Amino acid sequence: MTDVLAVTEHRRGDLRDESFEVITAGRELADDTGGDLHLAVISGDVEEFAESVNREGVDHVHTVDHGEEFNHDVYAQAVEGLYDEVDPTVLVTPNSVNGLDYAPAVANALDLPLVTDAVDLAYDDTLVVTREMYGSKVETTVEVEGDSFVVTTRGAEWPQAEGVGDAEISAFDADIDESAVGSTVTGFEEVGGGDVDISEADFLVSIGRGIEEEDNLPLIEDLVEATDATLSSSRPIVDNGWLPKNRQVGQSGKVVTPDVYLAIGISGAVQHVAGMKGSDTIIAVNTDPNAPIFDIADYGIVGDLFEVVPELIEEFE
Repeated sequence: MTDVLAVTEHRRGDLRDESFEVITAGRELADDTGGDLHLAVISGDVEEFAESVNREGVDHVHTVDHGEEFNHDVYAQAVEGLYDEVDPTVLVTPNSVNGLDYAPAVANALDLPLVTDAVDLAYDDTLVVTREMYGSKVETTVEVEGDSFVVTTRGAEWPQAEGVGDAEISAFDADIDESAVGSTVTGFEEVGGGDVDISEADFLVSIGRGIEEEDNLPLIEDLVEATDATLSSSRPIVDNGWLPKNRQVGQSGKVVTPDVYLAIGISGAVQHVAGMKGSDTIIAVNTDPNAPIFDIADYGIVGDLFEVVPELIEEFE
């Protein structure tokens, strides 16, 4: 019997979706190993966060009350301490900006193999990791040699854990060396046109090459206003300079999981699909009935967006 330790994530006082996805990934691994699933909650309102992540399938929640926001040195030391305490076979973190910040440092300090950006995991005497290559066109399965492992999981590849759990919640007295903490978070500043975080939106209207030219953006903006949605796009729109980088969905943009994703004039290249396939309901509008976007869409409209969008605006207004 071998255990799994998963690290949750929060930002600016809120738990991120990755926290609940990593629970699902960790529980699946714990079922494979026959052990328990341990969660780490580090910094912030640890008591409130611990109650929130106490979902079905979680056996133990360990809190480290130190600071308010993510700090590389604090997380690295806390996770290393928890690893020594729990002695897990697999340490799982989100493949996020924060996760990719401290996971390599922890793996290096503990002399463990690290595998990043996993889209599937299994354990059968060793860790089996599925990753994507060549712009998500190819899936590869890797058997990782070793007795213990560190792995980061891609967002939106696992469903968020649900239900109320009955895990044991306990405070972990991490021995944080303050002299080794070399930075402090003093605030947040959005950069690069950070007027909105599309990853937090419930309804996204997303546009692609099909809008043809920048002068057609006002039509889409009218639809966004009529539906009370948030505007996003595929990479070509950003590359053309029609929308800022923070509006881009996809492998080189943001991973989004809205309740509704309305894709207008988007063909559905694998790089884009990787960023939005976790949406609850996907609606596609495209003139090409064979466009790949229809393969994952829940609803599809084969038609000219310049005819369809005005009809949608009229309907919503």
